[in-house]
Amino acid sequence: MVNDTDTFGIDPAAGHPERALALSYAPMAVRPAIGALFALDATLAKLAIGTRDAMVAQLRLTWWHEALSALGQSKPPAQPILRTLAAARVDGAALARMEIGWERLLQTPDEEALIAFGEERGTLFIEAARLAGAADNATAAGVGWALADLSRLTVDTDLSARAAALAGPLVQQASAQRWSPAGRFIGALVHVAAADLAGERPVGAPGRVLRLAWHRLSGR
Repeated sequence: MVNDTDTFGIDPAAGHPERALALSYAPMAVRPAIGALFALDATLAKLAIGTRDAMVAQLRLTWWHEALSALGQSKPPAQPILRTLAAARVDGAALARMEIGWERLLQTPDEEALIAFGEERGTLFIEAARLAGAADNATAAGVGWALADLSRLTVDTDLSARAAALAGPLVQQASAQRWSPAGRFIGALVHVAAADLAGERPVGAPGRVLRLAWHRLSGR
């Protein structure tokens, strides 16, 4: 399984063992880079919705935006996530959009801002698919997963409900497609999000895990 807690100082699958299982489906050669992408997302999430002082959160998010934007143009800071992403030759400018998305949550987002958040955070899936060499359409999957996962993470019940409502049709669309072998880790994450939205409990139940195993074999 992918577990970059020791490498990156943050576990991208913390609190959700099925996510760790899904990420383990990523092609072996790119697992460190995929782990770094999801560790980046977890780091930005912690800053945006886990920092009490909005000004401090803003300053730290801005640092990440500047560091991501500079990837490929200069030597990255001595930070494990950034070093791994730089070595993988990621599109830093694209990943900087993730920071913009998370920054929107420093204030209560309206529906338009929430959709924009999903699109910007969803860049995570597009870049993950590119690194894995997966030709699958990861756009709807990325937006749907970003919103579904936000509905799980936030303690704001109103925000959770609104994010889940927007995520539902997109997750359904993404879970209906057949994913290529290289992209099945993304498809698995979509199925995890679909189970979460449907309220299937508990996480890690045999039925949920068997669904992921079937997806790994079939791409469905």
